[in-house]
Amino acid sequence: MKPGNTPNPASYPPSAWHGPRGEWLVAIQFVVFFAFILAPRWNPWVSSAWLDASETARAVLLGAFGLTALSLGVFGALHLRRYLTPLPYPVDHSQLVTHGVYSLVRHPLYSSQLFAALAWVCWTLSLSHLALLVAGFVFFDYKATKEEGWLADRHPDYPAYASRVRKLIPGLY
Repeated sequence: MKPGNTPNPASYPPSAWHGPRGEWLVAIQFVVFFAFILAPRWNPWVSSAWLDASETARAVLLGAFGLTALSLGVFGALHLRRYLTPLPYPVDHSQLVTHGVYSLVRHPLYSSQLFAALAWVCWTLSLSHLALLVAGFVFFDYKATKEEGWLADRHPDYPAYASRVRKLIPGLY
């Protein structure tokens, strides 16, 4: 696909909410986000005594993963600046950003949400939130893969960048 061209809407199934730039993915992302926020804490195997005994370790994990989430989110947004969009389809005037936090992970804004969720799961030990974190990971992996197809169409050097830098978890995945 040439720069400046948008996807052909005729290639998508007919639907009012299924726009050619990934609008449906943004809608699903909001559903996953609010499901995580509104889900009740649930873990029948953890007692209040165990929560009290593990409070320091859980606080350390909360802080570490929370700071990681904040760093990835803030620096990811700062490095994208005027290319930032809520949609996974890249803006017409985009340039491929590979410096800063983008040299550690290809999708730091998605990663930041996953690390924030992981911080909450570590703090609460909630199995309902753990299940939603896993669902969120699967969703963001799919959304990132879809976005990467569009980025590869727009930026010929994207596949080389993708081969060097991990997708969602710095150094791991």
